[in-house]
Amino acid sequence: MKQRRSNRPFAVTAIVSIGALALTGCSSAASSESGDPQSFEGRGPITYVSSPDSSGAAQETIDAWNAEHPDEQVEWIELPLDADQQRQQMVQNAQLESDTYTVLNLDVVWTSEFAANRWIAPLPEDELPVAEMIPATVEAGTYADQLFAAPYYTDGALLYGRSDLLDAAGVQMPQTWDEMQAACDAVLALPEAEGMSCYAGQFDKNEGLTVNFSEAVTSAGGTLFTEDGQPSVDTPEALTALNFLVDGFESGMIPEKAITFQEEQGRQAFQSGDLVFLRNWPYIYNPLSAEDGSSEVAGKFEVAPIPGLESTGVSTLGGRNLAVSTFAENKATALDFIDFFVSREQEGQRLELSSRAPVYGEYFEDDDVVSSLPYLPTLLGSIESAQPRPKTVQYGQTTAAIQDAVYAAITGEQSPEDALAELQVLLTSQTASQ
Repeated sequence: MKQRRSNRPFAVTAIVSIGALALTGCSSAASSESGDPQSFEGRGPITYVSSPDSSGAAQETIDAWNAEHPDEQVEWIELPLDADQQRQQMVQNAQLESDTYTVLNLDVVWTSEFAANRWIAPLPEDELPVAEMIPATVEAGTYADQLFAAPYYTDGALLYGRSDLLDAAGVQMPQTWDEMQAACDAVLALPEAEGMSCYAGQFDKNEGLTVNFSEAVTSAGGTLFTEDGQPSVDTPEALTALNFLVDGFESGMIPEKAITFQEEQGRQAFQSGDLVFLRNWPYIYNPLSAEDGSSEVAGKFEVAPIPGLESTGVSTLGGRNLAVSTFAENKATALDFIDFFVSREQEGQRLELSSRAPVYGEYFEDDDVVSSLPYLPTLLGSIESAQPRPKTVQYGQTTAAIQDAVYAAITGEQSPEDALAELQVLLTSQTASQ
């Protein structure tokens, strides 16, 4: 079955041991927070709702399922690449209580919002051996002490750097922002680096901007929200972080065109040889390494933790989880499909194709796996020290406010001081209304 876009009106906007992969009819029930039963019953066709996957790895998993389940076929409803648009379309489907969407591929930070609004059903934890997964990935799928989403893959930020040019300039991968600037100064003085720029992340006004700003704040010793959930953005640490980005654009350390970069635009720029350094996720490792002529940097790059103000930076915890729409039919099939999708066997097969980070810790220490994907030990360190984005039931409003403020500052529409002061007031107001 080929991946395709659905023309439906509302679609336009982890686990068991390998020996237990033979899936049988295992419908079950879980209790919601209020004690109302949420039955996982019904079998038949379902939909898998997700962003695109250029690696083809997820499609292979779906094809494997469909080959074994002729009466329980999975149709892929492909959403836009932009994370904010994905969330918007899933929210619209839920608000209409439509059964169009069955299994939802959720950004880890959406769990609280979708669970609090009862748009997704609590999962029967005893049927998904989450005890075998990295604890941080399970926590990201949990709300109010209940599992609402099964870990699919995890993510931590990595700094990709041009090892060939760093070696030629006699410098190493940086641990701090100042070291990154000094490394760029040395590399960009080389004749072979003519026309290149220093650094880019994700600075388009979407979720990637929230992630990059959050990482800059934590890497400067601050936090967006306190432990008790109060906004903490009008601080010296947040100002230092925002100034790092603003000054980067003003000085040219960050190229002007990066204001439009999401993950894929950044990957393409680095892969084409336009950047010395790039902050991105592990999924780009495989396309960067491609030896079919599509990558200008194959064999010429290395990875490290992202840099920070005074030492190695702090990543935002990324990744994706699979949840079941409260309004979907055939929930027994949906649960079995999730069980299959996040199994060790399928995670391992997808890892070879997509370089998506698995949710099972042993992959990060397997010599054979690490030999082919040498970034994994670095990534594990990034994940173990990563900080989550705010867990809020109004995450859409929170991230939109952060994006507006940061974008206004980096485009010069507002001073960093004013942007953060106004953001503090707005987030405080939003928090009080929850």
